[in-house]
Amino acid sequence: MDSPAADQEKGYGSSSDDGHGPAIYEQHKGLKGLYYNPITQVSMLGFVCFMGPGLFNALNGLGAGGQVDSETNSNANTALYATFAAMAFFAGSVNNMLGPKLTLLLGSMGYCLYIGSYLAMNIHPNAGGFVVAAGAILGICAGLLWTAQGCLMMSYPTESQKGKFIAIFWSIFNLGGVVGAAVACGRNWHSTAGNVDNGTYIGFLILTLIGVSIPMAMADPDKMIRSDGTKVTTPRQLSWKTEIMGLWITLRTDPMILLLFPMFFASNWFYTWQFSGFNGAIFTIRARGLNNLLYWISQIIGSVLIGLLLDRQSISRRLRAYSGWTVLFLMVFVVHIWGYFYQKQYTRATADHSIDIYDKQYVGRVFFYIFCGLLDAMWQTTSYWLMGAMSNDPSKLAFFAGFYKSIQSSGGAGIWRADAVGIPYMNMFISTWALLAGGLVFAMPMIILRVKDHTELEDEAIARMDETGHVMTTEVAKERGVAA
Repeated sequence: MDSPAADQEKGYGSSSDDGHGPAIYEQHKGLKGLYYNPITQVSMLGFVCFMGPGLFNALNGLGAGGQVDSETNSNANTALYATFAAMAFFAGSVNNMLGPKLTLLLGSMGYCLYIGSYLAMNIHPNAGGFVVAAGAILGICAGLLWTAQGCLMMSYPTESQKGKFIAIFWSIFNLGGVVGAAVACGRNWHSTAGNVDNGTYIGFLILTLIGVSIPMAMADPDKMIRSDGTKVTTPRQLSWKTEIMGLWITLRTDPMILLLFPMFFASNWFYTWQFSGFNGAIFTIRARGLNNLLYWISQIIGSVLIGLLLDRQSISRRLRAYSGWTVLFLMVFVVHIWGYFYQKQYTRATADHSIDIYDKQYVGRVFFYIFCGLLDAMWQTTSYWLMGAMSNDPSKLAFFAGFYKSIQSSGGAGIWRADAVGIPYMNMFISTWALLAGGLVFAMPMIILRVKDHTELEDEAIARMDETGHVMTTEVAKERGVAA
């Protein structure tokens, strides 16, 4: 039922006896209860991204999108991340107006076109312009999809479950990379060519088409009840003007989010060196396929491990934030000190796609690549968790998710373009290391000053914003029942 339980009230973020907390709602029962369970819905969200971004990652993880020439793939990714960055910045406003479900549906459509463009290039080698155009269109769609995804994933769990829900999503999402990589690896195991075959692209294309249908089967967010009985508040859908104002109000009232921007910027930067400068540069197509498979499997393991730490209830949320930061710091330096010894052995001019799975030098490199996957999952999961620690309001979280993907994609656009023009691999590697370390340095003051053990209504300026864009005081907001 969607009716409040009698006389049960709860404070915003922590228990309260002031009578202004959100009402506790009775959970649905039976099959309906299973369908409306937040874990079920986040799992469905994971499968949307399994069929879209997950397969995109599998394709990119092969190096050069499975092609021999990396220039077209790098130019397509440059276009993709440029439009992604522009769209994602405003996608929070679009999400709050259209609703996360419709935004997710629109966003999932671009992946079919993108993968189809690579099939076209396999058939018509001069179709490079189509691939780049498809990348630009996908960037717009991806901005919508990932903003809706972040809004739902961070607003469905309670404060004590956010690491768990992010890990569930990240694991299912990366199953797309695992399955896609396994298919590509199996189909190309005996291949001596430098690119994947048409059947691989066709299989990916069919799966992305299936993924477009999943958002239509998901529950409306305004019918969702969290495991503690509190109802998920839906984006306000006020007006386009007010939503655009909300972008500025979010930054003005919670400027600590700016300290996470360097962390966001680095969060897609490292893919270019890993996929193009390492996996795509020195391995055969068979070895690239196996590396890709193991990379995405390690992503699942990494997200679960860091999620368990970030939701550990025996320690405070602030201490969990410090612990997550420490794990990332150690992983960044372990991975990049290790990787430096490999990178200094080759350049763009000497990389020859010659290392195969049976070569002695393959073993250490494949374990290194697994650690790259672990680091990626831990970095992304912790980034989402930190945003979730700053707010429980879906509208504000949509803005945060949009900022995250916009800044992330601007970095991706820059480094993929650098790869396309032939920047030395060592420069890409060192820049990756420096940006990851710098992102952690900037994130630490935000953790010290902003992460609390509970999120209170005074932290939720967007939830307190009225129809005109005016932010109400906490007392007025409680009187109007905004604390729910």
